[in-house]
Amino acid sequence: MRITVETLVAAPIEKVWAAYTSPEDIKQWNAASDDWHTTAASVDLREGGAFSSRMEAKDGSFGFDFAGTYTKIVEHKVIEYAFGDRNARIDFTEGPRGVTLRVGFDGETTHSEEQQRAGWQAILDNFKKHVEKQGA
Repeated sequence: MRITVETLVAAPIEKVWAAYTSPEDIKQWNAASDDWHTTAASVDLREGGAFSSRMEAKDGSFGFDFAGTYTKIVEHKVIEYAFGDRNARIDFTEGPRGVTLRVGFDGETTHSEEQQRAGWQAILDNFKKHVEKQGA
């Protein structure tokens, strides 16, 4: 099953791209809820390059590494990556009101489609807030 989420970020493409691909920024926005956070992030932004985000419950009860390999990079346009046996694609589309980010990913079988969509959308919503509070 393929799941898609999206948001419109009121900021220039350069700022949106940088915030999406910078480890320091990723640690600020990459969480689906307030009781989770990303404690470490690494990005080798090139085809064949690896990425990893250490996501942990703030109470220390659980954590995991969201990691994979970039399979396609088109600066300011597309990021594709593989994580495990799944794939994702992020499209960055400039428009008059900002940049639309559309994230499509292969779902998994542990959680419902609704849970997965809600979690990924929450992360994207946090990204939007992070970028927009920095100002254009």
